[in-house]
Amino acid sequence: MITNIENRSFVLILLLVTAAFLWLLAPFVSAIFWACILAILFSPLQLFLQKKLSGKPTICALLTTAACMLLVVIPLTLLMILLGVEALAAYKIIAAGELSFQPYLDKLFLTFPILEQWFGQWQINWQSIKTGISDAVVSSSRFLAQQAFQFGQGYIQFVINCILMLYLTFFFLRDGDKLIALLIRALPLGDTRERRLFRKFAEVCRATIKGSLVVAIVQGTIGGIAFWLLGIEAPILWGTLMVVLSLLPAVGSALVWGPAAAWLLIIGDYGKGITLILIGVFVIGLIDNILRPILVGRDTQMPDYLVLISTLGGISLFGLSGFVMGPVLAALFLVIWQIFMEEYKPKESERQ
Repeated sequence: MITNIENRSFVLILLLVTAAFLWLLAPFVSAIFWACILAILFSPLQLFLQKKLSGKPTICALLTTAACMLLVVIPLTLLMILLGVEALAAYKIIAAGELSFQPYLDKLFLTFPILEQWFGQWQINWQSIKTGISDAVVSSSRFLAQQAFQFGQGYIQFVINCILMLYLTFFFLRDGDKLIALLIRALPLGDTRERRLFRKFAEVCRATIKGSLVVAIVQGTIGGIAFWLLGIEAPILWGTLMVVLSLLPAVGSALVWGPAAAWLLIIGDYGKGITLILIGVFVIGLIDNILRPILVGRDTQMPDYLVLISTLGGISLFGLSGFVMGPVLAALFLVIWQIFMEEYKPKESERQ
């Protein structure tokens, strides 16, 4: 009896201390998560350096962490600075009321007079519609500029998270195998199941980063360059928005370059509008079909609808980090239920 009370008390204290420790780590979840991602992505480089340098895990981890900084952190920091500058400029223009779409809408009805006839036929006040469209576009633009501006203001927090992320990445690279072995020993799920879960976690992280983020970055970069060459203002801001939207299956960067091309056609800039449509359809649109099968195998992919729902849910809960956290949680959900069905669901032969 006393032994049972002692065991239950110990388990209760164990759960309480663990919950308190996880609560303590909550502000740094994003940094810890991305440190795990970088360690997984750059582990092949770590292994390569260990073979070349005959062990020396500390030196190899330092070199690999330096590669993470050069290839990921520094380019992302420069992008943050440029994005903040463009967002601030766009915010000032919109806040000052210098952005007006009314002249362009007037030109639309002059170019297509049949629209006014249709509205008159259906007894629709097209003047109020023009005003509503203009107000909606300005409100949307102001919202996007404010969000990007706030994103730029979080630069200090971004730097702190990057430093912590790189610090943790070094230890994950150097002691990753030991940490995984320790977790397998500590978790009460069974070693086989735990190895399968860890393997699935690494697999989905690689697939999401290579198959989604890399493709999205390429699409957004090409879109931003196209905007810059065509003289569209704030190409970095729009290119970044295309990267974010490209992460969402069935949505994509067309939500940015499509309206931009339509707007160029509306204001009479047919050459730029047609050029942007051609780039969007035959370059940006085909990148996903070309790169994704090369970067990630079909066996690691989930259905598009599940990826879309988990990505949207992840972003709403965890911010931008959710585009990886969401699919990872969805994949772990699937693999846990798959293990359950394999081990506990009776086979057809046993039912008969």
